[in-house]
Amino acid sequence: MKLNIIGARKIFYIFSGISIFLSCLALVVWGLKPGIDFTGGALWEFKFGNPMDKIVLEQQLETIMKTDVLISESSDGIFSARMKEFSEQEHQGFVQELEKSDESFEELRWETVGPTVGKTLRDKSMVAIVMVVVGISVYIAFAFRKASYPVSSIKYGLITVLTLFHDVIIPIGAFCALAYFQHVEIDTNFVVAILVIMGFSVHDTIVVFDRVREKLMRFNGKDFGALVNESLNETLVRSFNTSLTVVFVLLAMFFWGGAVLKYFILAMLIGMIVGMYSSIFIASPLLVDVWKWQQKRK
Repeated sequence: MKLNIIGARKIFYIFSGISIFLSCLALVVWGLKPGIDFTGGALWEFKFGNPMDKIVLEQQLETIMKTDVLISESSDGIFSARMKEFSEQEHQGFVQELEKSDESFEELRWETVGPTVGKTLRDKSMVAIVMVVVGISVYIAFAFRKASYPVSSIKYGLITVLTLFHDVIIPIGAFCALAYFQHVEIDTNFVVAILVIMGFSVHDTIVVFDRVREKLMRFNGKDFGALVNESLNETLVRSFNTSLTVVFVLLAMFFWGGAVLKYFILAMLIGMIVGMYSSIFIASPLLVDVWKWQQKRK
């Protein structure tokens, strides 16, 4: 049974439009919370074998360190403390102080990043994202140059970029909400996750577009919308199966993996699901609407 995906495209547009609006609103109102990779400072992760009150611990660390300390606690009892940059000698002194107060103290992670390094990482991350978007656009336009009828190859590239925006802004919006409600910070792992999401999104989109290109090579006057819908139905199972295998692996890593990569995996998971949806229900319907718009102009 063939699904009329193109015929129901307005429903998908409405759903995606609401998701993009809410994500942009979260980005403007709440914003992302940059980690020490981008701002500089020290990040300290540890846990206690005995129950420990977060407020009491925060006051204790501020007394020891003589500076403001921001502490968050995960569901598995791991504390993350963020503060200004300290030397290794000072760090060891803090460890000894906490071990004196509670012998069950266990250090998990200590990282320091200078403000100059943080700014460099932030700037390079933005450059990497821009370069990926430009490279993908040029590649798509070149790869589909022989399928320039009835929609030009440049428009394939532009639609791919719009789909990338859709697939990236929704995970960003989710992390803005996590930053506001759970004090989750983003780091270079988050940037890597965004880049990987973009790669998988393009991969899924190209699978469908390539089938459209194959059919256009032997174009027999069939309605372009029907041709695209036929291509979607032929690639639907393959696209879902390919993406779901990755999603299952990510789910396993999220629930049973380490805490260090938890939010990296979560960003990947959200992006993969959104990318799987957009490659079928957004990218190709947009192609048909571009064609319809061209027909009206003629």
